Amino acid sequence: MSTYRDLTHRGSARATVLRTVGTRERRSHLSAPRVPTVGIDIGGTKVMAGVVDADGNILEKVRTETPDKSKSPKVVEDTIVELVLDLSDRHDVHAVGIGAAGWVDAERSRVLFAPHLSWRNEPLRDRLAGRLAVPVLVDNDANAAAWAEWRFGAGRDEDHLVMITLGTGIGGAILEDGQVKRGKYGVAGEFGHMQVVPGGHRCPCGNRGCWEQYSSGNALVREAKELAVADSPVAYGIIEHVKGNIADITGPMITELAREGDAMCVELLQDIGQWLGVGIANLAAALDPSCFVIGGGVSAADDLLIGPAREAFKRHLTGRGYRPEARITRAQLGPEAGMVGAADLARLVARRFRRANRRRVERHERYERFAEYRRTGKGTL
Repeated sequence: MSTYRDLTHRGSARATVLRTVGTRERRSHLSAPRVPTVGIDIGGTKVMAGVVDADGNILEKVRTETPDKSKSPKVVEDTIVELVLDLSDRHDVHAVGIGAAGWVDAERSRVLFAPHLSWRNEPLRDRLAGRLAVPVLVDNDANAAAWAEWRFGAGRDEDHLVMITLGTGIGGAILEDGQVKRGKYGVAGEFGHMQVVPGGHRCPCGNRGCWEQYSSGNALVREAKELAVADSPVAYGIIEHVKGNIADITGPMITELAREGDAMCVELLQDIGQWLGVGIANLAAALDPSCFVIGGGVSAADDLLIGPAREAFKRHLTGRGYRPEARITRAQLGPEAGMVGAADLARLVARRFRRANRRRVERHERYERFAEYRRTGKGTL
């Protein structure tokens, strides 16, 4: 007599294991299901979640403050779950993608280290998938932003793209022929910690002279504060702006004053831009991309920053004058890039989730037919 095990192994039906998309990510977005997914962007100060359609349009987004880093990982996970469930009340969500500011393993399941959160080798994907009952994909936030810019923004139609995100520090990502290059262990793209000045400024990573100590939001604010503390005549404008409270100086403030013509702020952005160009020239020598996309909060300075970067890039590029030069452009999607990219990457695993659901339904139907046959001796097996 046939058993249920015999029936379930007939044909090609087989349980699908949800794994991260790996090399099949290449061009597979073209056949991914056009279903809404949720993207989560987790930073040091905020958690932003949004429902994104297959064309990269944000249907709805919500945000909240990031729980204090001294709290347990579960507190952050609870925040993510609350945001996803809130959006799920109004949208049919098929998968969740998470862009985390930290190192994510090659399987895109664990956050190995997050500088602004208490995640150390945290199995974030499996924990959240168990609570949300939909597939979850975890990736580095810069990788997610690069994917979004390649799919929907400034990097469309580029086969070899490098994304540089200028915020508190420097993040980065490499995208080649429709595939994010994550490296053997998943932590490629940490450009901010290339050493550009031996013995230079101490970096929180423990080394000295890292690129992000000379071209980032932190570097911009540090230089402004040093001039203000020294009571430099060139800093009088920003000192007056903060009414003498030097601790209140911020990167967006410097950009705003530069746009208004403050000479010191313009000069500081030029310095940051020049260091940006030096680093980009080094990356061009190593990776030879066709396009560099500059994103992150500091990129809001636009040509005040990117203009000097282009000039420094041309001056420091190896083989200048005898080789094609990569295009340097500002990102188009703004602060939502990481969220949109995470959602779009999650759409790739939503396809397999839908297949797995369909096969589960098929197995259940076969079981019901088998049970009916056992009860009545009738029916089709």
